[in-house]
Amino acid sequence: MAELVIPSVLAAQAGGQARFELSGDTLGGALRELPFADLLFDARGEWGKYLLLFVDGEDATGEAGLARPLETVQQARIVAVVSGG
Repeated sequence: MAELVIPSVLAAQAGGQARFELSGDTLGGALRELPFADLLFDARGEWGKYLLLFVDGEDATGEAGLARPLETVQQARIVAVVSGG
């Protein structure tokens, strides 16, 4: 089973839990089933602009990463992007 690790800012919205076990066919499908999915995807259902997704240590941000079969994932990690000027 795949594990998801989220940053503390998201964990605060998930009742303080920072690790989740994922189940489903694809990584994107599993992420959309989480109780805080509205923080990961925008109103059009696209991956959040200020979030990066890493799978087993490699950048998987984008549609190809979300379409990845969950059975090939050991650990997914979400990283919040810091922006400013």
